[in-house]
Amino acid sequence: MRNDLFYTPQEITKNYVESGHKRATLSSKKLILLGILAGAFIAFAAEGSNQAIHTIESVGIGKALAGALFSTGLMMVIMAGGELFTGNCLIIISCAEGRTRWRDMAKNLFFVYIGNFIGSVLIAYLIFKSGQLGFSGGLLGGYTIKTATYKTGLTFTNAFILGILCNWLVCIAVWMASAAKDITGKVFAIFFPIWLFITSGFEHSIANMYYIPAGIMAKSNPAFVEQAIKLGVSPEKIAALNWGTFITKNLIPVTLGNIVGGAVCVGLAYWFIYSHKSVNLVEENSPNNTLLKETA
Repeated sequence: MRNDLFYTPQEITKNYVESGHKRATLSSKKLILLGILAGAFIAFAAEGSNQAIHTIESVGIGKALAGALFSTGLMMVIMAGGELFTGNCLIIISCAEGRTRWRDMAKNLFFVYIGNFIGSVLIAYLIFKSGQLGFSGGLLGGYTIKTATYKTGLTFTNAFILGILCNWLVCIAVWMASAAKDITGKVFAIFFPIWLFITSGFEHSIANMYYIPAGIMAKSNPAFVEQAIKLGVSPEKIAALNWGTFITKNLIPVTLGNIVGGAVCVGLAYWFIYSHKSVNLVEENSPNNTLLKETA
């Protein structure tokens, strides 16, 4: 039966076979430019979240408020247009179906990742140069350093698992938004899973392309460093915050986790359930379906 209000999971899976193919066959230039836009949108959401919560002492309340604001980033990506590495892990559905070549998916993820990095770091630099991190007597700058040192202080395993959990929810948000046929439905579909992921403290590789570089830039200001120490960050952790630890201690494990969370836990899971031939065969030959055919 056709549903005029939203697409069913079966229909979403079918739609992703074609939409994934279109994304995977975009030119490298378009992928980078759209990736820059998406990276900037996510970075705007990250900086706005930090701005809103940097004076809130309660971690739970702060994360809940940050999550409510951060969802705006994915809304801009999906509705205004952009290519986001984490959401594009769902292209795997098109590859599994044989519609898209695996190397085209790899090309898409590679160039989008570069674009996302450029867009995110650009916003981090502009925010730093704008003087905005000096808000609240430099407390925002200190909080930015604190956030970055926490993220680079995670173990590889912790960062990897938090990356899985994050993109499981992000891709569910993208999946649910694909079900909606109007703008209001897309907004609500995105809002709640993203709110949940930020409130839970999971790790998003593209968001971290803002959070950590912004912290690295902020540590060049002694006043911000002083505020970070007042917030409980040790001088040793601040000293260890650099581009090397950003990549090795956070970006690599979180990115790998994001790929697993989006491509496996969402993309391949729904492809196997709704499109894989052996599963469909079981459904077609089930007693219920046989009974329906006999009574039709």
